Amino acid sequence: MSQARPYITIAADTTYEVTIKKSRFICSLARVTNEAAAQAFISQITKEHRKATHNCFAYLLGDHDQIQRESDNGEPSGTAGVPILEALKLEHLHDVCAVVTRYFGGIKLGAGGLIRAYSNTTTGAIHQAGLIKRIKQTTLDITVPYPLYDQVNYYLNQAALTQTAPDYATAVTVHVFVDEDQVEAQIAALTTRFNNQLTIQKGTPRFHEVPLTNDEN
Repeated sequence: MSQARPYITIAADTTYEVTIKKSRFICSLARVTNEAAAQAFISQITKEHRKATHNCFAYLLGDHDQIQRESDNGEPSGTAGVPILEALKLEHLHDVCAVVTRYFGGIKLGAGGLIRAYSNTTTGAIHQAGLIKRIKQTTLDITVPYPLYDQVNYYLNQAALTQTAPDYATAVTVHVFVDEDQVEAQIAALTTRFNNQLTIQKGTPRFHEVPLTNDEN
């Protein structure tokens, strides 16, 4: 069975500009969580560049890109919106909206030239923004007898598990974040290592974002 791809999105909103045969192409890129946010972003950029010749866009929404929209905004059909969308899909992005603004410089690019211009401008913005992957983690609330605290803390540090501040009462309760696919293995390892002397409960989940390495995309 093939492993599911990680959830990937841009690390930061950004604006990227390039001039191609005297036309200015400006890609405004943003993370969005729903269609209302995407439409608001498109409206914002269109207002900022209301004197532009075109404000073309595309966006992807959902963990599996359930919603996909694109618009040529007056450019020849298929030469702007689709290339922008395909550039987003090529990088396996989720929950991202791209608006590519064009200020016409007087030289026609032709269909092929437009497709390359809109695609490459979007790709340039993506690379400038950087990519992150989102990892689902579970909080483990571990109640530790005081005599074992230093040993448990050492183990957690060696395992490179992120902790929040512990709670001190009749015992110490530490809170660590474990990648969802490692939770059961980590509980088993802690239970065995400390001879069932720990009380471990699963807490609230969270999403943790880390930079994407080149070999992951």
